[in-house]
Amino acid sequence: MRLSLLARQGLAEFLGSAGLVTVVIGSGIAAQRLSPDDVGLQLLENALVTGAGLVALILAFGPVSGGHFNPVVTLADRFFGGVTNRQVAVYLPAQVVGGAVGAIVANLMFDLPAVSVSTTERSAGGLWLSEAVATFGLVVLIFGLVRAGRATLAPFAVGAYITAAYWWSSSTSFANPMIDLARTLSDTFAGIAPSSVPMFLLMQFVGGAAAVAVTALLYPHVTAVADAVVVPHDGTDGRAHGAHLPEESR
Repeated sequence: MRLSLLARQGLAEFLGSAGLVTVVIGSGIAAQRLSPDDVGLQLLENALVTGAGLVALILAFGPVSGGHFNPVVTLADRFFGGVTNRQVAVYLPAQVVGGAVGAIVANLMFDLPAVSVSTTERSAGGLWLSEAVATFGLVVLIFGLVRAGRATLAPFAVGAYITAAYWWSSSTSFANPMIDLARTLSDTFAGIAPSSVPMFLLMQFVGGAAAVAVTALLYPHVTAVADAVVVPHDGTDGRAHGAHLPEESR
């Protein structure tokens, strides 16, 4: 059986999102068990594994769908014309469902209940600002890379950014609505209480919207290469290398 391009892209987004959540929650559980008396070491372990896992997942599934794994990235790419409404309609549910499956898998791997609603409250002005800033930086980074013809570096740049953002942001940089929702399903180191999610979602979309505005100002020709976000993938027509941009805009 041969799947259509859109179906393959949806499957890639599902698997990548599931893998990302499995990495985030699973490494958090492992860190908590391996270093029970050192929260700083737990965070370091969680951050390094998440960054490395994100690189691997974008490399694995990015060639099919672009490796978004993040509704904010998908909606920003839609604004710039990199994906169609049909793709958005497939990507967003695939990401959210994939994230939930990833949380369940992580819990089960460590002999925990498949779903345990998190009780970790993450609610404060500094955390909300942190989510807006972290999401802003992530979106600008992604579109800056593709605009500069360096989209092939995106897996490594995005992985490095998220690893660093675990430490420089007070919220440990969720920067992804899919991650917010999935992490409510695990009452472990990486969890977030459902009551804390609405403000995280709001501030991530605020940060994403600000990033879109700034990207449009910095890179007015980004629409010409937006179809190669996060990395060049099936359906990309070769524009990621700036082949048809005016010379002065490259």
